[in-house]
Amino acid sequence: MPAHYPKDISALGDHIRKRRLDLKLLQKQVADQIAVHEMTITSWERNAAVSAVRYVPAIIQFLGYDPLPMATAFPELLASARRALGLSHRKMAAKLGVDPATLLGWEAGRHRPTGKSLDGIARVLQSL
Repeated sequence: MPAHYPKDISALGDHIRKRRLDLKLLQKQVADQIAVHEMTITSWERNAAVSAVRYVPAIIQFLGYDPLPMATAFPELLASARRALGLSHRKMAAKLGVDPATLLGWEAGRHRPTGKSLDGIARVLQSL
């Protein structure tokens, strides 16, 4: 394996760098695909910055897989779905018709949704 390959694939930037090198692409080409500046790719690959949630769908599309750990509990599943959709807490809460603080509570596992909220979450999860 070439020296510029990430030694350990653990952070999102490692996944991006490995995929870019496997495809023999320049950072500029990846930046164009994800719709960010070339320096953003550089920062991500160096793990000096974390991507904004709005770029997660494009990153997943570029990689061909979701590099984030598989969710097992409801709070993790909800947070994972929100990130996969590229939505902030505020935008996801609006989509579900709840307050952002309520969504944060669900994602933190402090409380669970019921009734109408569960139906909205089910609809969002089915859209993935």
